[in-house]
Amino acid sequence: MKNVSLKLSIGLLTLGLMSSCQKDEFVASGNGLADWTTATHSNNVSPNYDVVFNTSTVNRIDVVISEDDWQVMEDNLDDLSSQSSTPGSFPDESPVYVPCDFYFNDRQWYNVGIRYKGNSSLYGPLSSNIGKLPLRFEFDQFEDDYPEINNQRFYGFKELSMSSNYKDETLMRESAATDLFRSFGVPAAKTAFYEVYVDYGDGPIYFGLYTMVEVIFDSFLNDWFGSESGNCYKPDGDGAKFGSTDFNIDDFEKKTNKESTDRSDIQAMYNALQASTRTTDVDQWKSDLEAIFDVDGFLKYLAVNNTIRNWDTYGLMTHNYYLYNDPADGLLKWIVWDNNEAFTNGVGNRNALSFGMNEVDDEWPLISYLIDIPEYQTVYDNYIDSFINSTFSNTNTDNLFSTKDLVIANSATSEISGYTFLNSSAAYSSAISEIKTFCANRVTAAEQYLP
Repeated sequence: MKNVSLKLSIGLLTLGLMSSCQKDEFVASGNGLADWTTATHSNNVSPNYDVVFNTSTVNRIDVVISEDDWQVMEDNLDDLSSQSSTPGSFPDESPVYVPCDFYFNDRQWYNVGIRYKGNSSLYGPLSSNIGKLPLRFEFDQFEDDYPEINNQRFYGFKELSMSSNYKDETLMRESAATDLFRSFGVPAAKTAFYEVYVDYGDGPIYFGLYTMVEVIFDSFLNDWFGSESGNCYKPDGDGAKFGSTDFNIDDFEKKTNKESTDRSDIQAMYNALQASTRTTDVDQWKSDLEAIFDVDGFLKYLAVNNTIRNWDTYGLMTHNYYLYNDPADGLLKWIVWDNNEAFTNGVGNRNALSFGMNEVDDEWPLISYLIDIPEYQTVYDNYIDSFINSTFSNTNTDNLFSTKDLVIANSATSEISGYTFLNSSAAYSSAISEIKTFCANRVTAAEQYLP
């Protein structure tokens, strides 16, 4: 009894010295939550990729949102769409988070933050009255309001991104492109397929088959690079071009180390890229750029990106990539993001870049400056040759799409009207055949391009 009393006294004294936030964490993480376990809900475990990014099956999640919170989400979306200054897009402001109950494998996660995400993939379906919209989850978003979910995680993951497979009748462009990048050694997030059901008052509705995408600044950095301590940037805006005009370092949003405003690494990369030595002393220019930027990795990325014809990327669009200052070597590394427009020739007047990238001027210097250097041109061409004879061979791509088809066909063709981009089951089957043919044609095009 004396030992129990002593422990109780020490505990009360400890609580008395804590801040209110510390008290909540001390007494409340998982407290009273029946499904909370260390392995499934806490932040004291490594991300469980085998469960969350299982590529051999389609998992299912159920989301329950109160009618009032659902209305908040919808009203916020309407408000954002009315604010857009550019037709077919949203303003920079992110949609609002609301709490939801999140269910997976008969287990509940509590007051999880859910919001809409995206731009054209959000605006397009919304304007067509299609309810299959891209989603983002943050598992401890509302921990200040509900201290019992302090540091809540989903098998070690803090955030998850759900791509709706917009304008993709195969429902696998995002996943397949990511697989190809990763297999060829280009940094890209892991993906998995999920059926998403949402109940906002009238019972669960099948919102369709989604592609879950690993969040770069949550788990990916540590998994790929073995560290998350470096600066990670999500560029967006004219500055993301790295051009000599309109460069704005504020267009490089920090996703790690946010407490510091220091972005001198980005400035150093820009300075090296735009240095006058590019035309007066090429060897010095190359040396200075390679001391801050992973040029070889970027050329490898370009080789893959141009082969699979991923048009919504650098060279045409000022977003859809991350940069990470890898502490292992101090180099800024290129990370691909948002691949749902891969395996297409373009849209409207935006055509995917050719292998020669002649369409690109000095407004996009990471392409035009580098490809003007014969040594870099050779590296780029060699990567294309290696890619089409290994990862992107006809046999490999046929197997890639056939394997994914076996996994997702039932979920894809079970999507319901108002929550699908498919016109019919036949459209899905045709799209699979077409994407295989597309890839075979790209191999032929690459062979014709290579010297």
